[in-house]
Amino acid sequence: MNKQQLASKIWASANKMRSKIEANEYKDYILGFIFYKFLSDKVVELAIKEDMTDGLQPQYLTEENSEWAEHCRQTLGYFIAYNDLFSTWIKPDRNFSVGDVRDALTRFARLINPAHEKVYKGIFDTLQNGLSKLGESAGAQTKAVQNLLNLIKDIPTDDRQDYDVLGFIYEYLISNFAANAGKKAGEFYTPHEVALMMSEIVAHHLSDKSEIKIYDPTSGSGSLLLNIGRSVAKYLDKDKITYYAQ
Repeated sequence: MNKQQLASKIWASANKMRSKIEANEYKDYILGFIFYKFLSDKVVELAIKEDMTDGLQPQYLTEENSEWAEHCRQTLGYFIAYNDLFSTWIKPDRNFSVGDVRDALTRFARLINPAHEKVYKGIFDTLQNGLSKLGESAGAQTKAVQNLLNLIKDIPTDDRQDYDVLGFIYEYLISNFAANAGKKAGEFYTPHEVALMMSEIVAHHLSDKSEIKIYDPTSGSGSLLLNIGRSVAKYLDKDKITYYAQ
C-alpha cells in the first residue's frame, strides 16, 4: 500500500467518524488501534518463530500457559493472549464486541513486564477511555470499532514498506486536522519535508564523526530525532548514535 492509497483510506474513515467524535481526536483511535495491531503481530511472529503454534491454536497462547506467557513477557515486554490478538478480533466467526477491546487493554496493562513499564504503561489509556465516545450504546460503539478494525487490518505494520507507516499516518492526520481547524500544521509538528532537509544538512556536517549524540529539546512524536538518526547512519554505525529528547 503506497502513501496515497493509505491516506485516502484514512481520510475516508475519518469522515465517517465525524458525527461521533471531534476530528482532532480521530488520530488517538486510529493510532491506538494500529499500535495494538503492531504489538499483536509481534506476539504472533514470536509464536511462529518459537514453533509454539499449529495454526496459532488458542489452547497454546493463553495466560494459563504460564511458561509461554512469561517467555513472551521477557522477550517482548508484554503478553497478549490468543483471544485478545488483533487478528482474532477480525475473524469472521468471532462474536466481537467493544467489551473485548476494554478487557484486552485492561489485561495488557496488567501483564506488562515490570522492566518495561516505562515503555508500555498507560500507552492505551487514551484509547480505552475514549471508547465510550464512539456511540451512545455498546452496539453503536461496537460497530464504530469494527469499522476502524476493518480499515486498520489492511495497514502494513511490518518493516517491508519503503516509508515509516506510523510516522506517515501521524503526520498526515496532524497536518489535515490542523488545516481543518484553520491553523498551520507547522505549529504542531515539523513538516516531513523540512525534517528531511534538516536531517540531511546535520548528517553532512557530522559525516566525519565516529559517534554522535542527538538532542531535541522540544520533542513531540520523536520523528525529527529518528529522521536525523537515519540520515547520520549513512555515514557511521547506527549503534554509535545516542538519542536524547525532552
